[in-house]
Amino acid sequence: MDDELARQEAADEKMVDEAFQKLLDSYLASRHRKKVDLITKAFHFARQAHKGVRRLSGEPYIMHPIAVAQIVCSEIGLGSTSICSALLHDVVEDTDYTVEDLKNIFGPKIAQIVDGLTKISGGIFGAQASAQAENFKKLLLTMSEDIRVILIKIADRLHNMRTLESQPANKQYKIAGETLYIYAPLAHRLGLYRIKSELENLSFRFEHPEEYASIESKLKATQLQRDELFAQFTAPIEEALQQMGIQYEIRERVKTPYSIWQKMQNKHVTFEEIYDILAVRIIFTPAKREEEVNECFNIYVAISRLYKSHPDRLRDWLNHPKANGYQALHVTLMSKQGHWIEVQIRSDRMNEVAEQGFAAHWKYKEGEQDEYTEDETELNGWLRTIKEILDDPQPDAMDFLDAIKLNLFASEIFVFTPKGEIKTMPAGCTALDFAFDIHTFLGSHCIGAKVNHKLVPLSHKLQSGDQVEILTSKSQHVQPSWINFVSTAKAKGKIQSILRRQNRDIQKLGEDILNDFLQKHGFEFSYNLLDQLAEYHDIRKREDFYQALGEKAILLGEKDIDELNGKNKTKKNADAGGWRKYVPFVKMRKVKEEEKQPELFTVPESFNRKKPIFITDDNIRQYKFPACCHPIPGDDVLGYIDNKNQIEIHKRACPVANKLKTSFGNRILDAKWDMRRRLFFDATIRLSGIDRIGLLLEVTQILSSQLNVNIHKVLITCDEGLFNGTLELSVHDRKDVQSITDSLKDIEGIKEIIRIM
Repeated sequence: MDDELARQEAADEKMVDEAFQKLLDSYLASRHRKKVDLITKAFHFARQAHKGVRRLSGEPYIMHPIAVAQIVCSEIGLGSTSICSALLHDVVEDTDYTVEDLKNIFGPKIAQIVDGLTKISGGIFGAQASAQAENFKKLLLTMSEDIRVILIKIADRLHNMRTLESQPANKQYKIAGETLYIYAPLAHRLGLYRIKSELENLSFRFEHPEEYASIESKLKATQLQRDELFAQFTAPIEEALQQMGIQYEIRERVKTPYSIWQKMQNKHVTFEEIYDILAVRIIFTPAKREEEVNECFNIYVAISRLYKSHPDRLRDWLNHPKANGYQALHVTLMSKQGHWIEVQIRSDRMNEVAEQGFAAHWKYKEGEQDEYTEDETELNGWLRTIKEILDDPQPDAMDFLDAIKLNLFASEIFVFTPKGEIKTMPAGCTALDFAFDIHTFLGSHCIGAKVNHKLVPLSHKLQSGDQVEILTSKSQHVQPSWINFVSTAKAKGKIQSILRRQNRDIQKLGEDILNDFLQKHGFEFSYNLLDQLAEYHDIRKREDFYQALGEKAILLGEKDIDELNGKNKTKKNADAGGWRKYVPFVKMRKVKEEEKQPELFTVPESFNRKKPIFITDDNIRQYKFPACCHPIPGDDVLGYIDNKNQIEIHKRACPVANKLKTSFGNRILDAKWDMRRRLFFDATIRLSGIDRIGLLLEVTQILSSQLNVNIHKVLITCDEGLFNGTLELSVHDRKDVQSITDSLKDIEGIKEIIRIM
């Protein structure tokens, strides 16, 4: 036994040494100042600190900090300070060492970064606060101290995603969910395109394994076809570039499984109907660095002589780079085989910035330096916006996450002020968004705008190149309806903040009205009485009830006194309780009077959250099925333990579930179907296509005669030869829906079929 243990330890030592040597080799191959001694010192310190500890996968824990440092070095391109911080990032959290210890041994900068990383991971939060949102606030606040904190945190998350296999399924959904919701958008915003794509793909793989495997196999099956198209398309381009004497490289870029799946979901198309899976990337080394933009356009002119270009799909990010620093010229060309193919033209510098983000910028600055002190105007502008949102605390953690997310993934337009100054704004923004972006006072008193010297309303959507002048009036005040048409995080945050201030006054008035009413009728105020009245008026939140009282939307009277005295015998929602209000789509026989309705399952303290729950024909009534996503057997689902310790079932891709995974990860359960096809569920299918006589008859014949499907409702509308329709059907599971859609696709004239519920 001792021999076996010694062999295992020797093998571990060898594995750790080899991994560290690989890290050193990567660092020595970079253009950073060579501080090998410092990195080696950090490695030995971390190795000793984590000695004897293993990860869930069974490997020594030190392998994780080495892997994170490797990503930081070779995939993000940072130097010794960041590599040392990555090696030490778990020391303070997981061992007895303190930040002060690190400061004494490695200096203030490394200690500050490790402290930032520890703050993100640790912390105790109030019962009402969302831990993940609080984490995210800390993360963003720390970013403004040193951008390297977030870059190392993204590297840490990437390695966790790469090794997610060893975690139980409920943890996989939690980690994959918050990765997709927070870390992938952050990586995108920081210009880490390659890492962002990998984070999305890994999340997709763990949340929807079947869809992921299906797309992967289809990509492999069509690989030869794509290679042939790529070779035929690029041969004339290579010849033209050689004649121009340009030093270049042409790469094939294939759409990732996640982005393919996203397009399939959003456009409601099959894999075979997606035509932009292949793109071509031309990466060249300019003869002179200052000529790289001109060379991009020279290459564009040369290749547009070979192929016809799409007039609406020329994207110039050379003169106006994206906010994450991305620069390139995108053009879409028609191949000889009849396919539109996107060509991305960029220099080697632009390519590095595209893949490594802001971290690559300093490589092309004069002088080699390890400190990250470059001018990052675009990034700092974004961080400033985030700081403004952080300065005004949100009452609801989920609102905060949504507000940040608005800014993370927004694509951009360029708008001009009356003096000709350029402002970068998110696409889809309105004149009111622009007003709030300039100044809160301007936004809150805005009555309209002049866009290109024409008068427009507050809700007018701006286009790239618009010149905007904001018009104000002192008598104008923030309106609740404004929140419906602004799109930027800053404007939403400011409007909500001002409305909250206004609402606090109204709620205080409502509170006084309630206290006077209770006192007048001999009741002593208690939160139980408040909740009872709020529930009686069908209002869930106390603040909303006070608001309604303050606005005189509710007038308290005799019925409220009866309610408090228990005299209201008929509850308006008495027959809507139990599982029926949560599973409206399960077709059941009528319950006899003497039969007791099944109770919802309540999670006990001893419940093992790591094991999956199985939804069966017999226990389905014990779970809640909220109306947000309407899952049926066969859908990828998860469980969520709500505040009453009852379990809700959601689709894994449901927007509500995405928020729950991000904020309440410890309440997520793995859920699996184990149905015997005894129960029926409602499913709604939408059809569209070209109208013709007899089409509806064919649809109903296939459903009723061939497939024996029960149709509840058919709604068809026709307009100028086109039709749109919805079918409400009874099905056992997702396989039934698939066979129905496959059969209906064969009918002449039907162009699109999607399941909407």
